[in-house]
Amino acid sequence: MSAAAARVSHSAQAVRPFRKPPKIRKFLKRDENGLPVPHVRNLIVRDTHPCRLMDHYHTALQDNLMYMTYNHESGTPSSPRQIRLTYDPNDPYTKNRYNPPVGGSQAGKKPAPPTTSQNIVHLEKIVIHSMMKEALTNRSNLLGLIAAFRAMSGETESGGGRPSSSGVQIVKGKKNVGGWMRPGIPIGAKVELKGPKMYDFLNTLVEFVLPRIREFPGIVMPPASSTMKSPSGVAGVVSFGLPPEAMGYFPQIEVNLDSYPKPYGMHIHFVTNAVGLGAQNRARALVSGFQIPFARK
Repeated sequence: MSAAAARVSHSAQAVRPFRKPPKIRKFLKRDENGLPVPHVRNLIVRDTHPCRLMDHYHTALQDNLMYMTYNHESGTPSSPRQIRLTYDPNDPYTKNRYNPPVGGSQAGKKPAPPTTSQNIVHLEKIVIHSMMKEALTNRSNLLGLIAAFRAMSGETESGGGRPSSSGVQIVKGKKNVGGWMRPGIPIGAKVELKGPKMYDFLNTLVEFVLPRIREFPGIVMPPASSTMKSPSGVAGVVSFGLPPEAMGYFPQIEVNLDSYPKPYGMHIHFVTNAVGLGAQNRARALVSGFQIPFARK
């Protein structure tokens, strides 16, 4: 027997077939959603790297916003307006009648709180939502939208050991609209982003998505002659929409775009802590600091 044949026979004996996996002696418990619960308790996923935009806000943008939005008030502040109801609440004849305040709610005239280092305008959360009319006939049409939102945001229910993370939520109708929408019928999906994931999504939006949208002028602002005393002017929420083709510009979607039935449009809301008069302008100043452009009509 030659040496080459001996080596071949020796290598053939060394290669063994795969053995059967060991038997599972203790099965994992299941939660209320039917998902397996690992044996390890208090499993928390930490950040693997510092968030660039979060550091940018705390090191540069926060001080600039304090300087730009500071409103110095000299003297004693005026007392708040006394609310007077239309009807006397002690009158038994008008006890159960709708009793609105005289002059309306005056929500658009609510003054802003005093500017301090504790209430500098900052992002609280980013809400992404989209509606699908096809879900009214078949709710399974929402699966592609839910998968796309999970890929873009990276959010799952209680993911990373964070009980506050609600993941992608299904939006249901609240009232009848024209006979085609009924209460309790799924019509869309939304996801709320907070913390580092919020800044990661914002970084992806600014660096990869908005520069690739053809002829994107920026977030359209109302005319300069419009009043800022409307409910949206004192809300401190900046909102804009993206067309369906913009979904394919997200790197998480672009790598396997063929896996989704079709691209979906979406609305993005930047929710800040700004309230009172001028809240919309302070929120726009914050969002523009993250390199998101604005355009006037």
